[in-house]
Amino acid sequence: MNLIVNKKVAYIGCLGVVGIISTEFGVIGILPQIAKQYDINIGTAGYLLSMFALTIALTGPFMVLYASRFDKKKIMMNALGLFLISNFFSFFTPPFWLLMIFRILPSILHPAFFSMAIAAATKETSPQLQMRLTSIIIGGIAIAQFTLIPFTTFIASIYAWQLSYVIQGLIILVTLIIIYRYLPSMPNTEVKSFKNQLSILKRPRFIAGTAVNLFLITAWFCSYSYFADYLSKAKGLSAGQISYALLLFGVMGVISNFLAGRLLGKYMVKTTLFFLVGTILVPLAFHYISGSIFSIALVIGFWGMMYGPCFLIGVGYMVSAAEDAKEFANSLQTSFGNLGVSLGAAIGGWFINHYGISITPWVGVSFGVLATLAVFYRAWLDKSS
Repeated sequence: MNLIVNKKVAYIGCLGVVGIISTEFGVIGILPQIAKQYDINIGTAGYLLSMFALTIALTGPFMVLYASRFDKKKIMMNALGLFLISNFFSFFTPPFWLLMIFRILPSILHPAFFSMAIAAATKETSPQLQMRLTSIIIGGIAIAQFTLIPFTTFIASIYAWQLSYVIQGLIILVTLIIIYRYLPSMPNTEVKSFKNQLSILKRPRFIAGTAVNLFLITAWFCSYSYFADYLSKAKGLSAGQISYALLLFGVMGVISNFLAGRLLGKYMVKTTLFFLVGTILVPLAFHYISGSIFSIALVIGFWGMMYGPCFLIGVGYMVSAAEDAKEFANSLQTSFGNLGVSLGAAIGGWFINHYGISITPWVGVSFGVLATLAVFYRAWLDKSS
């Protein structure tokens, strides 16, 4: 595969990630409306995020191990097809238990899409170029956070939260058409045994990288899962202002993800520690700022910058310890990353229910400390080897 094709796969993969992530995380901006619609508390509504992520964590590695033997293009299309079906039926406001099922349905192939897209885009490239191409795909997460997620939140604040599913579904449909027409078939030409791929689970460097990924994402999602509710109840922002806050958050995330993609390949430890500091500084900033919209906007921008590369950092730490099983390593990154999303949402919801919404930014600090310890442990292992 030449570099032009690699980049084409990366950018198309990025567009697919925009649609997928807007479906997964777009619910964050409309959780208050969903809670009101179904007459449930915000912690219960948060299960729409945490159960989605938990399903990915539990099924992802097995699905990727199975899917890795098939054509990558077909797997990517099947994954997006499930997301399209999920958005279509969710629009009709089914009972909450059925809405949960439609949320869980596409999560089955969620890691497979990420894994196949990254593996295809980085095939036969240098390690530094791999991080740049991966940052393009993972950048779809940040792009979704400053385009579709704030836009659908804004539309929901004016009309109805169900319209968010229409917008997300259209992006996924467009991506499906583009993949069908413009991506070449990518059959698996090198069948790897399950035993060889599973062997990475015994490597201390890979285990340490997994810990970095899990703790870092858990730290951020203790607070980010309740972004809209926190800014509404603790900071007094309106629904329209929250949509602008999501836009600012996402823009800063795209910028920091872009920069991290160029720095991680050279300075992985220093870059990671820089962004980890944000897990402590963000709650401190929220604690000491005044109630002015300008100061709140400054902290939200800083929050988005610190949060932006968390998934990319997870990919870097796990794949760099499993060069011989990239697809499986990518799937495990997605699974453990979503386990972090699920843990963060569940833990954050528990603290909110018991201590109030104002505690939200502080909940993730302990996981930020654990992630920092895991970074130093991995650095020691790298130096020893």
